[in-house]
Amino acid sequence: MIRVVLPAILRTLAHMHARWRLTLTVRPRSRVVLDALEARYPMLRGTIRDPATHKRRAFVRFFACEEDLSHESPDARCPTP
Repeated sequence: MIRVVLPAILRTLAHMHARWRLTLTVRPRSRVVLDALEARYPMLRGTIRDPATHKRRAFVRFFACEEDLSHESPDARCPTP
């Protein structure tokens, strides 16, 4: 299970409660998490990734197993818990 925590301004935009949980059957990649987040909350498209390049915006950070994975490739698998 993945827990997504957004800044208050993005939660307001998405009409989201404090956290969103995503359950995947495979070890996730950051790209998959962002795809799922934008699919569930389409109003976030263009805010968490650049619409032209699809690159993650700098303020979006990824943490897994107490590691900052923000600078890893979006296709790198998250560490095993």
